[in-house]
Amino acid sequence: MDISRPRLTLANLLLIDAFTCAVMGVALCLFHALVGGWTGIPGPLLFWAGAALLPVAAFMTTTALIWPAPSPAATIAIAGNALWIVASLALPMSGAISPNPIGWAFLITQASFVAILTMAEHAATRAAVAAN
Repeated sequence: MDISRPRLTLANLLLIDAFTCAVMGVALCLFHALVGGWTGIPGPLLFWAGAALLPVAAFMTTTALIWPAPSPAATIAIAGNALWIVASLALPMSGAISPNPIGWAFLITQASFVAILTMAEHAATRAAVAAN
């Protein structure tokens, strides 16, 4: 099995990433107070995080559909994911927010999912560049 060759194209991975951003963005905008109550994460932070995900989803969709080959836009999407991961863990570790155990699980789970997508997007970018 060749693990260096990604199974999904960069465009498909960006579309998956865009879809998950849109779903999470809408969910956080609609249910920020409920999720905040369950997690101990401030509701307004969840709302604005969700609102920020919506244009990100549009950017990733546009990138996947207009520039299916690796482009600076794909690199921006990958870097944005990396920043999301860092922020998800840095906010509670710095004491800026104080999530409860469910909140920690929420943050770690979503950061892990984003990390997996980011690594796959990076590998797909490298494979596409090597193929061109």
